[in-house]
Amino acid sequence: MADDVPATPKEAASPAPARPKARTAAKSPAAPAPKVTKTAPAPTPPAASKKDEKEEERGAPKHPTLSAQATTLLRTRRAINRRRPVFGRQAANRYYRIGRDLSWRRPRGLQSKQRRHYGYRAQLVSIGYGSPAKVRGLAPSGYRPILVQTDQQIQDLDPKVEAAVISRRVGTRRRLGLEETARKAGVRVLNPTPGEE
Repeated sequence: MADDVPATPKEAASPAPARPKARTAAKSPAAPAPKVTKTAPAPTPPAASKKDEKEEERGAPKHPTLSAQATTLLRTRRAINRRRPVFGRQAANRYYRIGRDLSWRRPRGLQSKQRRHYGYRAQLVSIGYGSPAKVRGLAPSGYRPILVQTDQQIQDLDPKVEAAVISRRVGTRRRLGLEETARKAGVRVLNPTPGEE
């Protein structure tokens, strides 16, 4: 029955009530932020000291103490190694048993073209391809490799110029002990156990 009553002009003109808006955070006056005094950051140590710390952790430096002449000769040796040819053995391309291990044998045949230095044959090993005598036998890092099997042999080494090469006849358990001895003595091991360096 109430639906049959016509709306008054005032009610017809007024719009329908709007949906309530979602609540938003009340905007209150912001409290002043506390003043933070900026302190100067602590000075970082120079890069050289970090490098020294890493070397101390490893136990031995990567490079030996060499004279200026030896350093120059090592650079010369690297240059010679780059331009030295591969010395192919005669008939290495013909027989697998000859060419498989890159071994060298001097050709001795009377009609051997390689022995007679024919240009299309491989070069012969000769004294002119050698390294400087003062750095001959040194490792690429400059250390003189010394074969070791016992703790005493490691302690007898000079850590500044000599490095240990652990014999392959040493088992894993003794090898780990030798590497620990070398680390404490500051001796470089040129063939460490993989993952231990």
